[in-house]
Amino acid sequence: MAIITINSKSHTAMVDITHEIETLIPQNLTSGICHLFCMHTTAGLTINENADPDVVRDMTGFIADLIPWDNPKFKHMEGNSAAHLKSTFFGPSLTVPIEDGKLVLGTWQSVYFCEFDGPRNNRKVNVKFLKDFE
Repeated sequence: MAIITINSKSHTAMVDITHEIETLIPQNLTSGICHLFCMHTTAGLTINENADPDVVRDMTGFIADLIPWDNPKFKHMEGNSAAHLKSTFFGPSLTVPIEDGKLVLGTWQSVYFCEFDGPRNNRKVNVKFLKDFE
């Protein structure tokens, strides 16, 4: 097991963590899976396009419109109910196959840590590699 630590720089952000994950793949792991788990209730994980930054802007803008920060129906005393809801929509975990010692991602895909209650320091993603026993 390994931990990736993320420092987010804005209230809402999608941070590409693909490179950090790839550097953790054990050299002797040629085939298996990488399981990722976000250890926070106001953040999540997703896989999406890495080529055009408008995709990230569109996603963060749409989720902000869908779940606005200042909703009078929210009762959570910390005032971050929107972040909790967004986290639930995106989800806390991902599983990515590994082949030939590399993450199996599409040409334009990256793994993103999704911050919904930032900026924050020391956000953590648990990374676990499991070997394929074919």
